[in-house]
Amino acid sequence: MLAAAEVHWWYRGRRRIVRAELERLDLPEGARLLDVGCASGQMLDLLSEFGSATGVDPDEESIELARLHGHEVLAAGLPALPFADGTFAACTCLDVLEHLPDDAAALTELARVTRPSGALLVTVPAYEALWSAHDDANEHLRRYRAGTLKPQAQRAGWRVERMTYFNTLLLPAAAAVRLAERFRHRPRAREVSDLHLSPPGLNGALELPLRIEAALLRSGGRLPAGLSLLALLRRRD
Repeated sequence: MLAAAEVHWWYRGRRRIVRAELERLDLPEGARLLDVGCASGQMLDLLSEFGSATGVDPDEESIELARLHGHEVLAAGLPALPFADGTFAACTCLDVLEHLPDDAAALTELARVTRPSGALLVTVPAYEALWSAHDDANEHLRRYRAGTLKPQAQRAGWRVERMTYFNTLLLPAAAAVRLAERFRHRPRAREVSDLHLSPPGLNGALELPLRIEAALLRSGGRLPAGLSLLALLRRRD
């Protein structure tokens, strides 16, 4: 994952989706921003365009790589963050919640470190029915639907401002591949994720659908289904 984060179509496409949402937030100049689970720091590159960005990650290799990119990164993770209440104007938590045994506690902790009316941008994988070897390889504990994430966020102190699926145009193909795997006589090895399935030469073509979706989301549109779910949350006063 660390090796793929810079160039793989999925990570590049997700950054486009996140940028589209950040541009809609109208953040104040110099806003303090936090990326939880920052990995090697590509999302911090993006957040730094919108304010003063800090990252946290529990993985030492990730921290070292992010610091080499010039970012402020601390060794920490949910559900215990080393920041005072209301420190950040906005936080991102991208494909992290599905790894955590207690995702409800994580959402509550994110609300604690976000200022009143501050924003949280969350992405998670969608639909338990799409569970595959990719989830096993990445040590996921669950996948989500809008109907499960929304009430959980509300109980943790968030107001749901916007929720949409994305990676929609590739959903039929991905669903077909994952369904076919269940009927194979030789299932894919548990340690092999979907990142290995697409040749590097197809990165540009596979990123194109996410470019289209980012343009739609930037204009305020929503997508009714997709491989991933995005939520824009506001901390209640």
